[in-house]
Amino acid sequence: MAERVGAGQVPAAALERLVRVAQSERRSPSVVAAVVHGRDVVWSTAVGIAAPGAADGVAPTPATVDHAYRIGSITKTFTAVAILQLRDQGALDLDDRLEQHLDVPAHRGPTIRRLLAHLSGLQREPPGAIWQSLVDHDEQELLARLPEAEQALPPGQRFHYSNLAFALLGQVVARRAGAPYEAVVRERLLDPLGLARTSFDPVGPHAQGLYVRPWEDVADREPHVRLAATAAAAQLWSTAADLCAWGAFLADPDPAVLAPATAEELRVPQTISDEIAWLRGVGLGVILYRRGERIYVGHGGAMPGFLAEVVYAPKDRIGAVVLVNTTSGFDTQALALDLAEQAVEALAGPDEWRPGTTAPDALRSVLGSWWSEGAEFTFRWRDDALEAQPVGAARGRFVSRLVQEGDDLYRVSAGRERGELLRLHRALSGAVESMTWATYAVTRQPQSFVVEGGDGA
Repeated sequence: MAERVGAGQVPAAALERLVRVAQSERRSPSVVAAVVHGRDVVWSTAVGIAAPGAADGVAPTPATVDHAYRIGSITKTFTAVAILQLRDQGALDLDDRLEQHLDVPAHRGPTIRRLLAHLSGLQREPPGAIWQSLVDHDEQELLARLPEAEQALPPGQRFHYSNLAFALLGQVVARRAGAPYEAVVRERLLDPLGLARTSFDPVGPHAQGLYVRPWEDVADREPHVRLAATAAAAQLWSTAADLCAWGAFLADPDPAVLAPATAEELRVPQTISDEIAWLRGVGLGVILYRRGERIYVGHGGAMPGFLAEVVYAPKDRIGAVVLVNTTSGFDTQALALDLAEQAVEALAGPDEWRPGTTAPDALRSVLGSWWSEGAEFTFRWRDDALEAQPVGAARGRFVSRLVQEGDDLYRVSAGRERGELLRLHRALSGAVESMTWATYAVTRQPQSFVVEGGDGA
């Protein structure tokens, strides 16, 4: 078990109890769970059986943290990253229409972005009987039957989950990468990231998917269905350790595989999927979970006999994974978030403060308090960059980070007013006497609104 230097210890007993209570109360044959801190798995456990015994006296197989489980729709996050890799390489644009990349006989208008964010409005599943369409349809049949699919909602109106959308995205990946979808994911993601236990088919040791009867304590075997044209939506298997690494990657990627700025873009909310409490949103192929003031990135998954969840808090660099081998009745999302929150409380803390660099001479007269539209802001030099924050805002909230773009010209690279310009205006002495930020006046002393020609009615 790893431990972060200067931080608390993993609350192993409390985490273990959460898992065991959930496994017992929700009657899951097994639960495998893990907590990741940074890129290190700092705690893991396995409770229950990965596979039942047989009538000929073969004993049940105890679950271990090394067992692979089906992860269902967590596959969508791999599809999303593959799409963004292709975007970064210039093979597509997120606002391209589907018809620009596939010869589709219908539903040509949804953009790549809307397909990723479940805003296309396309019906949930491919046309036809649910499991027949998922298992039997190859790429040609999927496209041929696309005219039968309903436009369930107008594009862009609101969140509507669609496996059909991700099946089409998988075909875009294959078309633009020039190789089958599964080969693209292996060569561009699984192999470079060392996810050796993540695969499109079960590789031992792996759990058996089970259906637990509601009124009997009996677990029946579920078939390991092999998805065809819909593999990009839900086909992958993985382990707790591999999913911990993947969760960390979604927050802090290897730049050789995905640019950090692209990973940040992946996590930008595109819509809210929970319109009542606003506790769950959708990025570009990822789900965003809110617990208090903390945001987790990840996804859940479900396939016959399996449920899975991965969550990771980028700010705290702590996350959790939950894998179970039951078809339904187990809230993997709640357990994963509970495990992560317990770990955050024990491990996370304020970063150790250390002296930094001196601000450049050209910016020394910018530091300190300024005013704009009656609000006070503090400008400071921190971590080799100019920052601005409203006075009274909690630490880390509404911070604007600026980078130099020209002489006395800075652009907000992150935070409040992102993308806007800050212009410095100097007196004859060379000191900055005023600034213009997003076209608003910024002055050393508070002042009323000044509108040329206004008479203050």
